[in-house]
Amino acid sequence: MIDIKGRWALITGASRGIGRLAARYLAERGCNLILQARTEPHLEGILAEVRALGVQAIPEACDLNDAAAVDRMLERIDALFQPVDIVLNNAGVQVAYRTDYLATPVRDYEASFSVNTIAPMQITYHFLRQMERRGFGRIINTTSGINHEPQQAGYSAAKAALDKVTMDLAGVYDGTDVIVSLTDPGWCRTDLGGPHAPNAPESALPGVVVGVFVDDKRSGRCFCAQEFSGMTTEEAVRAAEKVPTYHGTVG
Repeated sequence: MIDIKGRWALITGASRGIGRLAARYLAERGCNLILQARTEPHLEGILAEVRALGVQAIPEACDLNDAAAVDRMLERIDALFQPVDIVLNNAGVQVAYRTDYLATPVRDYEASFSVNTIAPMQITYHFLRQMERRGFGRIINTTSGINHEPQQAGYSAAKAALDKVTMDLAGVYDGTDVIVSLTDPGWCRTDLGGPHAPNAPESALPGVVVGVFVDDKRSGRCFCAQEFSGMTTEEAVRAAEKVPTYHGTVG
């Protein structure tokens, strides 16, 4: 299990829900943080929490629906001259639930792919170059176990696309200390998941971040967070290192 004390992590969608919980979890283990949300005021609460734990934390306001804005965010992060060793692409958007799913509009796909596929891959590509040069890094992209729900076609299609490109990249880095993984938090009671979801957001920890801590040079796994619920970090890492490589649909 790797020690993340003093390293830097970027977490998108960090102002609330699972992103906020993940930020605190990493901060409790000494990791410095770059935290993204759409506006900086949304980050004030989590910034105060993690700084109180003794780590450095930097806010990044960025609309992930705007590819040019994402590029500008990456330029600002590079200007910090702090190597980003860990990326958790947690942010996501569920654009609509279409009861009349045969009338799903094109805009559902456009909006969903922008935030759920394109932005995380912009971020992934950017930091993988740096991680490859340094010989160390952890990329974790957040997927979804949604299945057989045409009412959420834009969202599920965008997540399926993210799965594919992430795992194609993972095959390139397998066997190195740049580890690329997926995580599926499960259906949790967040703003995205809604109030009727069966799982508390806290149940997604440590599973959503276990890919940060694995130390076996194996890329290409999907860590289903609910399977690690209630474990310590050490227990979760031991279980995670037994997870087989991803070969199909999450869920």
